[in-house]
Amino acid sequence: MASSKLPVLVLPHPLILLPASRFTMPVSKEIGEALLALIEESDTLPVVAAIPIVAPTTGTSDEIVLAEWGTAARVLRLVKPASRNPRQPYLVSLHGLTRVRLLAPKAEAFATVFTELVQHDIEYPPTEKVPSRETVDKFKQSALRLLDRLARDAVQQSRKDGYHKIASMLEDITDARAPWMADLLMGTVNGEHSDKLAILSAPEAEVRLKLITEIFLKQASISEVSKKIASAVDESLSKQQKEFFLRQQLAAIQRELHSLQRGVSSSSGSGEGPTSELDDDEQHEADDMADLKRKIEAMAVGSEERKMGVREWRRLKRIPQGSVENGVIRSYLEWLTSIPWPGSAASQPTSDAHSVKARNFLVAARAQLDSDHFGLEKIKKRLIEYLAVVRLKEMNAEREAQEEERRAKAEAAAATSAPSVPGASAQNDGKSGEGKALVVREKNIPLPVQQIPTKPLRPTKKPVKGPILLFVGPPGTGKTSLGQSIAKALNRPFQRISLGGVRDEAEIRGHRRTYVASGPGLIVQALRKAGRSDVVMLLDEIDKIGQSNFHGDPGAALLEVLDPEQNHTFNDHYINVPIDLSQILFICTANSLETISAPLLDRCEIIQLSGYTYDEKMHIARRFLLPKQLRSNGLDESHIRITEPALLHIVTRYTREAGVRSLERAIGGVVRYKAVEWAEYVDGQYGPLPVKATVAVTSEQRLDDVAIDSDGVVIGPKKKEYERVVEEHELEGILGIARWDGEEKEREERRGVVYGLVVMGQGEGGILPVETIAVPGTGRLKLTGSLGDVIKESGELALSWVKTHAYDLCITHTRAQDPLKVPDPIDIHLHLPAGAQKKDGPSAGIAMTCAFVSLLTGARVPTHIAMTGEITLRGRVTPVGGIKEKVLGAHRAQVTKVILPWGNRKDVEHDVALEIRNEMEFVFVRTVREALEAAFGKGSLAWRREALILESRL
Repeated sequence: MASSKLPVLVLPHPLILLPASRFTMPVSKEIGEALLALIEESDTLPVVAAIPIVAPTTGTSDEIVLAEWGTAARVLRLVKPASRNPRQPYLVSLHGLTRVRLLAPKAEAFATVFTELVQHDIEYPPTEKVPSRETVDKFKQSALRLLDRLARDAVQQSRKDGYHKIASMLEDITDARAPWMADLLMGTVNGEHSDKLAILSAPEAEVRLKLITEIFLKQASISEVSKKIASAVDESLSKQQKEFFLRQQLAAIQRELHSLQRGVSSSSGSGEGPTSELDDDEQHEADDMADLKRKIEAMAVGSEERKMGVREWRRLKRIPQGSVENGVIRSYLEWLTSIPWPGSAASQPTSDAHSVKARNFLVAARAQLDSDHFGLEKIKKRLIEYLAVVRLKEMNAEREAQEEERRAKAEAAAATSAPSVPGASAQNDGKSGEGKALVVREKNIPLPVQQIPTKPLRPTKKPVKGPILLFVGPPGTGKTSLGQSIAKALNRPFQRISLGGVRDEAEIRGHRRTYVASGPGLIVQALRKAGRSDVVMLLDEIDKIGQSNFHGDPGAALLEVLDPEQNHTFNDHYINVPIDLSQILFICTANSLETISAPLLDRCEIIQLSGYTYDEKMHIARRFLLPKQLRSNGLDESHIRITEPALLHIVTRYTREAGVRSLERAIGGVVRYKAVEWAEYVDGQYGPLPVKATVAVTSEQRLDDVAIDSDGVVIGPKKKEYERVVEEHELEGILGIARWDGEEKEREERRGVVYGLVVMGQGEGGILPVETIAVPGTGRLKLTGSLGDVIKESGELALSWVKTHAYDLCITHTRAQDPLKVPDPIDIHLHLPAGAQKKDGPSAGIAMTCAFVSLLTGARVPTHIAMTGEITLRGRVTPVGGIKEKVLGAHRAQVTKVILPWGNRKDVEHDVALEIRNEMEFVFVRTVREALEAAFGKGSLAWRREALILESRL
């Protein structure tokens, strides 16, 4: 090969200049001036090496890679920019002469290649050999086929004549001139950048003709397929236009007939009314049927729902419109197409995906939960964990999809470069058409850029299975509103289903289509309302669902709904097509777990919501309840201000509950009272009466409260000023007498009375006195207060322990004496007040033991002490449940010291708030003796010294 040096002119991507081709391109001012200097220095037109770029430059790359092969091009023309517009670039016209090879190509700086003409060593390829006759014939056949297709697709007659003229020239060309003709055609048609680069890099004529033959065959095939598709689309569009035109004519005819009928009726005496949209029934019917058909066609091809929809649609078209079966099938198809099926546009999240992938998604979700609810840290922690998993899954799925797409493109590119697989090129990026905007169009033959079919990408996104959360707690603790906050944080639709009183299995699974007026169940109805498959669905009051009866068991019907391993194929009896419920975030609420079946409970993740402390209630009242009541009653913050002592008085004296509903009602009563005062103040109800009227002053009125005119006559009461501040002493006049004052006064130290800790029926904790008295009898134990079997056994167990240790407690003088028969036979009556309420559970052993010891010894337990725990015959104290609820109930009852089993120490540390632990004293005991010392005080009970046992050894 002959070598020399030429100035290198870098062609911007995707421009490529082939030999025998010409084009005009803009260059920078520096390059234009350098070319102008070359033209002035040389006697003939200068020659430069036009080298293309291998790949487009990115925004972050500072270097570009030049191709190994280029074209020696003659500078035919250089156009300077106009002096009045110096921003215009230079325009240079190039004519390709022959291929050149750039010796030692390397990465060049991006800033210099488009501003300098650098001399590089290049070499010319040897003289081309004449290709074989067979290769030339194949090239001519492919080129003639492509030119014939271009001539058919051309709209202008001049283009068609040009293509036919080129075809006639191609038939007469010799074998030696075939490579030159191939380069000319390849540079003229709008080919892909990779194809042109491959042709430029093939110096041998035989190889180049084979490559061009494959490329022309591929482009001709693409053009034929595109033309066939375009003609099919045009035919369908023409059918739609004809159908639309006929329907418009039919609607116009119907309107004219309707106007004639109205004219006849008006001439007979009836009045002419306005045109209603209800009159055009046939047009609406056609639109509804077209919409129904469009929704069926939008379903995923090959899916069960699409097969069912097509089958029912065909049945619907065969059945007369006025029959009953037509209405049944029509209703079924409306329900089937309204469900957000996977793959449909309705099931795709609109803004959820963007919000989940946002950087501050978790921060915004945590802020949303904190703004809607105070406290509940355990629940918020679990929800943030779920949201973090959703975010990570979305990011991983997006990364996998990008890797899959990159892998598919690499496979397609590899298939394109292989000469044995024609037509397997990668998809055109569409940028070559943009680059051709710089080419002189009159000198080129345009070819429409077509999309090359590639291997379809497999969906790699695996949706996150929604957990089944079960919020258990007393009423008013925020279980239902938590679901709304979760939906806001996730940016998903929220649907609530109330299961209280549902006693029919069909309410969950739907009725079968054989029944009259059948329909889908509540789950499918909620999906239809939401319109998305990843809805947040709240199943409210799941513990109050009906029991099994002749209608079925609705609780058993929920087993499939709430099972993460089964609900991806939930079968509704009405729809009768598997529905995917795995992406739904189910949230269940319940007040207690006793009435929920064990299998249903096993499928849920139980989260306990206990009652609120006084401090939490104060914050909730300030942040949520008071603003809500102000908005509900037409006031704002400037109209009322409740002082801290007044609000604390409402919390401690007027409410005694785990939730905040009664507190909200009490605050609402205060706000309504002040609303009346504000309305009367605005209306001027206390304004002065007319001057001439006189009003007598009663003995109850003071002279300071009435208005007197200049003559000394009383004309009415003075106008009162509005007081926005609510003080503590005003609450009794607003809300009445405090509800819980009486109980506090009745708590006093008495012999045989001990306060235990209980959990009420609705889940809130509290204190319950254990009362015992001694009556003449025969040494028996009498238990009253509507007690269950377990708590009765606790009473007998406590009495047995006291009898066993009566001698150690100095109750009897010998171990053989019975404290209920010596010195006088007595009976012990143990009573738990509120006898109308059922009481049961293994947690009253310590309280009953302390009550028996207090009754028999005379020692008293202070009223600020409460206790809970079960005992054994050996005197061990075993742990019990409901510690948080019991501790909060004791705190509400102003108990300052709580005796608990040693095994419940971890429950206090993990569940009880820090402010409660700082205000109360907790004593954890392992034995009954430690519990007695903690209750009565150390040294209050006279314990006998235990006998010293000596062991002798021989």
